[in-house]
Amino acid sequence: MTLYKLDEFYPNYKEELFDGDDIKGLDVYAGRSDDKIGSIENALVDEQGRFRYFVIDTGFWIFGKKVLLPVGKCHIDAKAKRINAIGIVNKKQIEDLPEYHESKTPDHQHEEQVKKVYHSPVMKSLEEPSINLVPSHPVSSPVETSNRPNYDYQQDPSLYDLDPDNHQTLKLYEERLVTNKKRQQTGEVILAKHVETQIANISLPLEKDRIVIERSTPTNKNATAVKDVNFQEGELVRMKVYEETANVHKEAFVREEVTIKKEVDVDTVKAQETLRREELDIDTSGRLDIDTQDN
Repeated sequence: MTLYKLDEFYPNYKEELFDGDDIKGLDVYAGRSDDKIGSIENALVDEQGRFRYFVIDTGFWIFGKKVLLPVGKCHIDAKAKRINAIGIVNKKQIEDLPEYHESKTPDHQHEEQVKKVYHSPVMKSLEEPSINLVPSHPVSSPVETSNRPNYDYQQDPSLYDLDPDNHQTLKLYEERLVTNKKRQQTGEVILAKHVETQIANISLPLEKDRIVIERSTPTNKNATAVKDVNFQEGELVRMKVYEETANVHKEAFVREEVTIKKEVDVDTVKAQETLRREELDIDTSGRLDIDTQDN
């Protein structure tokens, strides 16, 4: 019978089988002791989806060796979140088990070697009454396959049998108010710019030099001696002439700054609902010894 990894056969195994919990990572201890031998790395199920083995990663206990632990040899302590490997008390027993390789599916020979170790006289002398792991949603029973003639996991209940009669669970539900908030858009503010044009008029006074030459006849008509007059040719008088010209151009300046931001106003919404809760009623008949414990 072909074996499959748990997450390959049940991609959503946490929700389908264990109500959101995960068996991977649970610590595994030898027998009822506190000697940790490793942790659960995975689980193997058969073609019908029934649990057959837990894959134990022994970590540093035996240099990272991975071995198979039949589900019938497990005691699950859900409250302490640990698994006790029934019948395993020392490293020698782990060393005798064939090593599991993740890249290879255990074949008939591998499983026979595993069964041989767990059926050894040492294992049998250390066996305790086992408490088996039962998924919260039981799966169907296995069927016999042609590649393993005359063999069925049910033929070896001490290793592979799951006994749901000892672990029936009645779940009590209650209703709770669950609040969620949905954020939705109720509006939108858009700031944009557009360009407006206008005609600007300006008056700018300009100055310009103007030459004024005045010629006049002297009123003093008295003659001047020739020897007192210095006649010179080429005598010049210079006067620079200036005028202002207009230089009109445009420059851009920041006229106004606009800032946009949001402020949150909080409104409280009140709601009222009637909640239901299931309570346990125990009805017995006859002489029974019942021990009720709260976990």
